[in-house]
Amino acid sequence: MRTFSLLKGQPIFESRSGSKIGEVTDLCIIDGMVKGLMVKKGVFFKQNYYLDIQDVSSFGWDGVMIEDDTQLEKLKTIPDYTLTHQHSLSGKLLLSSSGESLGLLEDVYFQEEVGTIVGYEITDGFFSDITEGKQVIHSQTPPAIGKDAIIVDVNHT
Repeated sequence: MRTFSLLKGQPIFESRSGSKIGEVTDLCIIDGMVKGLMVKKGVFFKQNYYLDIQDVSSFGWDGVMIEDDTQLEKLKTIPDYTLTHQHSLSGKLLLSSSGESLGLLEDVYFQEEVGTIVGYEITDGFFSDITEGKQVIHSQTPPAIGKDAIIVDVNHT
């Protein structure tokens, strides 16, 4: 299990050649699941690419490994949701399925191998984070993502 904040900026390496291909810039979230990674590739003219989560060989602490760069697809359409780019979920209101406001989404915990989101790091603001610490909400089912809020089935807070 990993958070997006730990994955963001990590280099992506081609396991056959050991070459750095690009770096992780965001998550591509479809139907409440992490389906892929947004990858920035290039030296001077950086372009966004899509990497299906199923094409990742391994998620290491210091880099993401893939077989070869042909697994990257040029990002033609913006994914349903991302965490920080267009259609961003970061900062969106998180509500429980019973209608209780939980806070604002700051980060997600997900299982790298399958893309299942299993937890949500929320904030109630800067001062609350300092005095109470950040909260993590756990859920076993994919969220319902709407224009105004994200609805999660809460297990324990």
